Amino acid sequence: AHTANIGWMNYVKADALAGTTGQSRQMEAVTIKLSGNTISGSIRYKAHVADIGWQDWVENGKDAGTTGKSKRMEAIMIELTGELAKKYDIYYRAHVANIGWQDWVKNGAVAGTTGKSLRMEAVQIKLVAK
Repeated sequence: AHTANIGWMNYVKADALAGTTGQSRQMEAVTIKLSGNTISGSIRYKAHVADIGWQDWVENGKDAGTTGKSKRMEAIMIELTGELAKKYDIYYRAHVANIGWQDWVKNGAVAGTTGKSLRMEAVQIKLVAK
């Protein structure tokens, strides 16, 4: 996660928190990648950013959101492709200002908020075998 006043933070493993909680810091960008993947397919994701809206989909290891512009991420969508999508579900949830942790969503659903000007502060992601 790229977070206000911190910049890029270290990668975290599945089910760990990326970003911050309790510090009122907005997430500005995120990079998600799969490691040790032996099944065909990829992970793709897109960010909803203040003053921009939904960005285009990016894949495995690319940045979603912005850096150096002080623009908050407000929501994210994540999905798997190929054989990965047939064998796994991807679950994720957002920690949002004034709300806290939202419920888990999966497979391309929106985590976070749109149209409310609320910053995402963290995200948590996990793969679950079908």
